[in-house]
Amino acid sequence: MERYRVKVHKKGLIVIPARVRRKLGISEGSHLEMIVEDNVMRIVVPKSLRDVFAVDGERALEVVRLITASRREEMRP
Repeated sequence: MERYRVKVHKKGLIVIPARVRRKLGISEGSHLEMIVEDNVMRIVVPKSLRDVFAVDGERALEVVRLITASRREEMRP
């Protein structure tokens, strides 16, 4: 595990060290997830449909449709 200390700037901005950005594939415009639990904050690089299912474009939309339909079916009495 690596540990970094970062400073919070005006408007709550933090700088992610370049080494971490390169390692995690984070670039300008990347979306990250922030998870807050008690007094702990984690910043996570979310998996894309391409990462998870090895699909993109129309195939990714079809995967989303199938998941949505399956969840609706599970919720029926």
